[in-house]
Amino acid sequence: MRRFFLCLLAFGVLVAVSLVILPSFVSSDWMRAELARQLSSSTGSAIALNGPVRLSVVPHLAVVAENVSLDAEGVTAEIGEVAGSVTFASLWSDRLHVREVRLTRPVVTLRQKTDAAAGAPAEAQGTGENQTTASDPLAALVAFLERSAIDQVSITEGTLRQEDSAGTAQVLSGLDLELAVPDIDGELSLSAAAGVEGQRHELTLAVSPLRPLLERKPADLHVSVKSDPALAPGLDEVKASGQVALNANGSYQIRGGQLHLGDETLGLDALYIPGTRPRFLADLSAERLDFSAFVAGDRSSGSQPAGQSGKSEEPAAAGLQALAGFDADISVNVGTVTAGAMSASDVALSATLKDGLLTGKLERLGIDAGSVAADITADLRKNEPTFKGRVVSNGLDITKLAILAGQSVPLSGTLTMDTGFAFRGLGAASLRKTLNVAGVANLQNATLVAPGIADPSMAEVKTRKLAITFDGLDKPVRLAGNLAWRGKSAEIDLQVPVRNLLAAANDGAGEIPLTFGLRMKEATLALNGKAALAGSYTGDANFAASDLGALLAWIGQGGADSVKQFAFNGDLNAGPEGIGFQKATLSVNGVEGSGSGAVQLGAPLKISSALRFKELDLARLAGAPTPGPQAKAKAGKGPAPDAPLDLSSLRSIEASIKLDAEKLGYGRVFAGPVTTTLAVSEGVASLELPESPFYGGTATASLRADASGSEPSIAVKAAISGAASAPLLTDLANFKHLEGALEAQFDITGAGGTTGALKRSLQGSANVRFSDGAIRGIDVADVYNNLIGLMSSGFKQNDNKATGFTELGASFTIENGVARTDDIKLIGPLVRMSGSGQANLPDDQLNFRLDPRLVASLEGQGADIATEGIGVPVMIEGSFAAPRIYPDLSGLLKNPEAALATLKKIGLPTGKLGLDELLSGGGKGGAIRDIISGAIGKQPPTEDNALSIEQVIGGATPDNGDATPAPPADAQATTSGVPAEQPSAEIAQPGQQEEPQAEPSKQDRGTLGKLFDLLQ
Repeated sequence: MRRFFLCLLAFGVLVAVSLVILPSFVSSDWMRAELARQLSSSTGSAIALNGPVRLSVVPHLAVVAENVSLDAEGVTAEIGEVAGSVTFASLWSDRLHVREVRLTRPVVTLRQKTDAAAGAPAEAQGTGENQTTASDPLAALVAFLERSAIDQVSITEGTLRQEDSAGTAQVLSGLDLELAVPDIDGELSLSAAAGVEGQRHELTLAVSPLRPLLERKPADLHVSVKSDPALAPGLDEVKASGQVALNANGSYQIRGGQLHLGDETLGLDALYIPGTRPRFLADLSAERLDFSAFVAGDRSSGSQPAGQSGKSEEPAAAGLQALAGFDADISVNVGTVTAGAMSASDVALSATLKDGLLTGKLERLGIDAGSVAADITADLRKNEPTFKGRVVSNGLDITKLAILAGQSVPLSGTLTMDTGFAFRGLGAASLRKTLNVAGVANLQNATLVAPGIADPSMAEVKTRKLAITFDGLDKPVRLAGNLAWRGKSAEIDLQVPVRNLLAAANDGAGEIPLTFGLRMKEATLALNGKAALAGSYTGDANFAASDLGALLAWIGQGGADSVKQFAFNGDLNAGPEGIGFQKATLSVNGVEGSGSGAVQLGAPLKISSALRFKELDLARLAGAPTPGPQAKAKAGKGPAPDAPLDLSSLRSIEASIKLDAEKLGYGRVFAGPVTTTLAVSEGVASLELPESPFYGGTATASLRADASGSEPSIAVKAAISGAASAPLLTDLANFKHLEGALEAQFDITGAGGTTGALKRSLQGSANVRFSDGAIRGIDVADVYNNLIGLMSSGFKQNDNKATGFTELGASFTIENGVARTDDIKLIGPLVRMSGSGQANLPDDQLNFRLDPRLVASLEGQGADIATEGIGVPVMIEGSFAAPRIYPDLSGLLKNPEAALATLKKIGLPTGKLGLDELLSGGGKGGAIRDIISGAIGKQPPTEDNALSIEQVIGGATPDNGDATPAPPADAQATTSGVPAEQPSAEIAQPGQQEEPQAEPSKQDRGTLGKLFDLLQ
């Protein structure tokens, strides 16, 4: 700029000289050449007048030259028009009065010296008195102003270019300048305006009066700088004022001045030392500064010139390279800095610029209980300036720190950091490419409020401590700590290369290597792959949740209430539109599988996959509890507890899932291997089971689960052939008393919101046929072979005994969960049975009556199927898991005549045993009715104290409490073939183990004991 002002002075001299030599001009060509020679000689520059030169004498002597060029050391200029005028009277006086010097459309280029050229003067120039004042533009102006008066020097539509040695230029465009020095005892005023990198700056300067300054005495100085757009919100103008003095060494000093930033004022002491390498020193101080007005707005919200896009361009480095042309020392000390509720104390900032090296230091900055210190070093001598530094903070309030920086962030808490940094160049693009950081930062008791979420509980994330560790941006940055969201806490560990992140942010795409871990009580998640800012992820994923339905409800999602345990491990490809997985293993409610598939996000979810299972339990998939050892042990003590049946997740998906399972079933009942497809559409899931191995036989089935209505419903059709019934019925209902090969057809439907309600609603039909099997717990033929003993001692159920059959069949009608039949038919080698009864599924109860009919011979010889009913039915009653299976002997005793006939037909020697007389009432011991009624040796009981037949069989005594007397001695004859001593007539309960018992006394033998004493 010094050379540029010298040019302005040269053109002032041009006007004066031209008017002095005017009378000697003969022709315009000669005049133009002579004028150029004189100007070049007087300024030491090469000046050429390449266009017309016009002279005028009215009203003043004036000269106008077009197309003027200037070439001096480090300065070149091309000027469209130069005009100057002087008054006639001043030509004959000692003081030349220049009315105007006007430059139109000048293009001035200032070229920086090369490093080698700039180095030598820099070593020799020194500072202070060693610098010559001859190079000072204002000092050079003094002698001229002593002999001259200048009303106006102006530049319009100018361009100023400053180029470095590499040709990089910083341009001031639209330069308009006016300089007026009408009187050395008056005021020097300068106003200039120019555009720099999209901003328009206006400068005004006034020195009044000028003579004291030229005589090295203080003069008043006023400087104002305006910018559009503003340098900061509320800061569209910066002013400085004070007393300026010209020192003996040519430097300018301001003492006791003031710097005005909007409404805020700082004390200013400054020193400017001109020369080949100018130097600037300044001390700024204030007791208190309020920056509220400067940070209230958003810098990015300023107006934008029409036709310009919002994309920011990379700033030119030439602006900083210009700082390499001078040296500076600046210090700032402020007692308190406030910005709204934020307050910073003891602010001390210093900056030193020397030989193109800038060193800045924030020595201290206290914010509430925290503090921050920083230093930075910048090398401004190269095309791309380099920066490095360090920031150390302790307990900073993040919100208040953001306010101080003029930003609003959705994060609160305290920040502690110790971080070094380095980067090269200017602007966001260079920063992303070259930034490097090493150190650690900690967030404590922080809260992040995500923007755009109305529900505060969903938007707020808290952390007790979060550590961010940098080991150079070429290595992953690690973020680890504890987060809390919606009442639950989680440990996170994130590693991501920041360099890739910055590059992706610049490109708007690209994938970033990512390692992420999350651990919480309810779930764990591990990712190792690549992610994009657009919201996609590709790589390994490992996720496990103990209750997925509850976890999804926690994050505000539903539709998976029936899914408890869930785990996934495999290759994942996730994006905003859906998720794909390959080589994956997964577990749902303990059902484990593997395969690949895709999920298209939306409503409903669209799922397509191919999965393989070892054991696919549809009950566990639907959320039914897994039957464990304890559940089996408690079987028979009542129906299974009622559990919710939730199929609502079917309404939110559309699926086609190819299944390949070694075992496929429901609960403990499985078929397999099976290959089929599970289809889900409009809330209905359907599964077709092709003919598959099933408990040693085969089975086909069609299953349908419907969640489209108000309550879930199911429909099952199945056909079974040749299945082993014992393990099947054990797995199905824990029923262990039936063996044989099963042929069956089922058609069942039901609906309900719980398993109990579903059982109570079951409707349909079933046909079953067992072949070559047995009913465990009773041997009917053995019952008749030992009928007398059973009448004496009672029946004890024994699972080691069985009634064999070649065929057992029945058809059932199912209504309200109860399966009823009246056509039970059993065909065996020694016995035939018919019967009826029901199985109550909701109450887990059986109630069947089988009427046996023996073949003609107890030995079962021949194929004669003629049978005879004997009035001793077999009862099956109780729970599925522990039914009571026993012969009902009460029929024999309620109808003794029929019993006698039956006993004779089956070959029992009733006469030898004396049963004829006993049953007919002719025996000396009395009629059997009397014995049964407990009247042996006493009067027959009345109706009030008579025993029931069940009590008789159990060996009970009458209500009067009197012991039954012993039978007469002559009635105790022994009979061959009948044991002399019989066990107690107590009837054992089903499931009891037979234990040795002491022989009862005759007083304790009971009614039936007395009966058989008589028979002996």
